[in-house]
Amino acid sequence: MTTTAAPPLSRAPAPDAVMAQAGEENFPVALWILGATKRAQLLSLYGFARLVDDAGDEADGDRMSLLDAIEADLNRIFEGEREPELALLRTLAPTVRELRLPADPFRRLIEAGRRDQLIDSYPTFDSLLDYCRLSAAPIGELVLHVFGSGTEDRVLLSDSICAGLQVTEHIQDVAEDREKGRVYLPAEDLERFGCTEDDLRAAAPTPRLTQLIEFEVARARSLLDAGAPLIGRLPARAAIAVSGFVAGGRAALGAIERAGYDVLSARPRPTRGAFARAFVSTAARRR
Repeated sequence: MTTTAAPPLSRAPAPDAVMAQAGEENFPVALWILGATKRAQLLSLYGFARLVDDAGDEADGDRMSLLDAIEADLNRIFEGEREPELALLRTLAPTVRELRLPADPFRRLIEAGRRDQLIDSYPTFDSLLDYCRLSAAPIGELVLHVFGSGTEDRVLLSDSICAGLQVTEHIQDVAEDREKGRVYLPAEDLERFGCTEDDLRAAAPTPRLTQLIEFEVARARSLLDAGAPLIGRLPARAAIAVSGFVAGGRAALGAIERAGYDVLSARPRPTRGAFARAFVSTAARRR
């Protein structure tokens, strides 16, 4: 007796499971102060990005075929012939159409998911930043478009912020990524600090790994700081949103520092108070 494989979209992560993760993210995409309309639009972008990420990381079966099916469903929004099948994409469709969002950032997010199926480590920091161009930068670009602020100079600053956020997440997730067979700490950096696979699999960080994590934290902070002038180039509501992203990254880096750069024993997370302080500080610098 033969069995028929489940159609790809039936293996997509469930909408409720995807959106339930929003409250656990470093980078709040739905600040209440933005108002219901912008909050809903930003959450629809979050839902798509999280869907693609979970499809590439967690889905059972052939993840490449699932990512292909998600892209085909996405194309229905831009082609306009019929509505998408996935509930999260039906939620996304009004945001795309009302704001005339470009298709390319969404497709780059899917390409990042494909890359995760083929590449499990990066030789240099530059190669990791190239991955961030697919996995993180599209989110910042789309956020700018939501606020009608997607000019070329602003997108470049946003790319730096998004790379800083992505590198921060990779630092937090060293242990989790290791269990998935992935290492986002650049190979050249591991070699520079004398770290081996044994360091990554230890119960607690070795002095070598601690030094490496401290080095990567400084890099991530530099990326955030380099992009932060974007806040001063935005209208008020967009500045609030971007301040939230930057503050989330800074608070997460602070949590890693307070944990003694231990990213193996537990995932360092900022408290709400730490985020609030970082948000006030970051937003105040806009002036």
